[in-house]
Amino acid sequence: MTHSVPLNASQFSLPGLGVIIMAAGLGKRMKSAVAKVLHPVAGRPMVLYIVDIANRLAEQGVAVVVGHQGADVRKAVEGAGAHVAVAEQTRQLGTGHAVLQARSVFAGDPQRKPSRYLILNGDTPLLTEATVRELLAMHEAQGAAVTLLTAVLEDASGYGRVLRRRRDEWIQGAADNAVQTIVEDKDASEDERHVREINVGTYVVDGEFLFPALEKLNPRNAQGEYYLTDIVQMAVQQGRAVSALRLRDIDEGLGINSRVQLAEAERVIRRRIRERWLEAGVTMRDPASTWIDVEVTIGCDTVLYPNVTLEGRTVIGEETVVHSGSRITDCIIGNRVEILDHCILRESQVEEGAHLGPFVHLRPGVRVRRKAKVGNFVEMKKTELGEGSKANHLSYLGDAKIGAGVNIGAGTITCNYDGWNKFQTVIGDQVFIGSDVQLIAPVTIGSGVIIAAGTTVTQDVPADALVLSRIPQVTREGWAARRRSLQSGETAASPPLEKSAKTVKSSTDSVKKKQPAVQRSKRR
Repeated sequence: MTHSVPLNASQFSLPGLGVIIMAAGLGKRMKSAVAKVLHPVAGRPMVLYIVDIANRLAEQGVAVVVGHQGADVRKAVEGAGAHVAVAEQTRQLGTGHAVLQARSVFAGDPQRKPSRYLILNGDTPLLTEATVRELLAMHEAQGAAVTLLTAVLEDASGYGRVLRRRRDEWIQGAADNAVQTIVEDKDASEDERHVREINVGTYVVDGEFLFPALEKLNPRNAQGEYYLTDIVQMAVQQGRAVSALRLRDIDEGLGINSRVQLAEAERVIRRRIRERWLEAGVTMRDPASTWIDVEVTIGCDTVLYPNVTLEGRTVIGEETVVHSGSRITDCIIGNRVEILDHCILRESQVEEGAHLGPFVHLRPGVRVRRKAKVGNFVEMKKTELGEGSKANHLSYLGDAKIGAGVNIGAGTITCNYDGWNKFQTVIGDQVFIGSDVQLIAPVTIGSGVIIAAGTTVTQDVPADALVLSRIPQVTREGWAARRRSLQSGETAASPPLEKSAKTVKSSTDSVKKKQPAVQRSKRR
């Protein structure tokens, strides 16, 4: 099974680059018990988008500064790459103080000391690697001490303003004027609040300049915090260049501080994901209603109908069709599979050429083999359905291993739970199971067995046997008519409603004589 995986940018790292990610904020406006940077965007904690970019760029390692719910953030980021280390900000004293906590991560080997640092925010999942590489290139080309990412907004209230060298260029935010300083919104004058160019919070800083400058920060401001932005003015005072790259797509600069902004980021990320897969050869009947998580992989010529949801690390093969209303989570789906409407699949594997649905529920641990069929209202759990086997209607199959070429009749269930333990059902190849059969686990059915409709199987069955378990049928002619007559109040002479006990016994004995004894015999 082959897949086309769209890539956004070059994958090589940059010599001498260390990356610092700020992920220590409280996120009060989120109004959540979950740390802000752990809120998912398109199925993934937002901080991991930034960690991924950092891992691809940093030759000298990545430091993630954690604070609020630091243990949870640490757990999320430490598994994201071998070069990721965690630094802790025990007190939230501002962005400058947060970056300073990362110094110990890069202090180990003087020979591998970063020549420059890229500083990112853990709450900006829309930032792209291409933009960050452009920022780094500008920093090198202009020999700057600090290079920052900016954006021009219609309404810049609440953001730090970027002040350029010429006062008459403030409002326009002209890109050809060197940056003089950054003023936080709460510290800005009335004049400065008219500036529309804002600081996005992404920086490249010279390696020799960064930490000495951070040690000189002073918290004399409206917030009483150590502002990272103050290093811009320090660089200017030392006669060093400060450059700025203005974003062409202002969505990239969106920092998530509220649920409204989280929803907006989700919308943008999901649109990007859809566009990448459309360009890679996937058909979507209604792209706007198709939800695809960022770690999903889809093969060429696959067709997704409206309202399909693909979650987690799902892999979809080539030429597969997924119909409306289906939700697939952490599954591997082979080539040329058809999934009809309203199927729910989770942590399962469906092999090439299989057919599912509609209204199929695959719980974790299911494996549907090649060209097998799972039909209307069938639920499966920890079950393997063999190659070419069919379970087409109204069945529950749990903790079962089912061979190839098996027919599972409508209404069949594996009774796998006795109230304390789960037990397995094993069914051999080419078994035919009629409708409304119960298989009481643990039980093993040999290959080639035929199980008649309505049978309850409680014992192992040898190969090629017939299994039949039913009570004798009793037919009482005229009984229904007499019953209706009695209920309608008719009192005309008629035979009694019930036969005597002796007559009933005689009838039952007669039926038993006519019906042969049930035996398990070899099919010939």
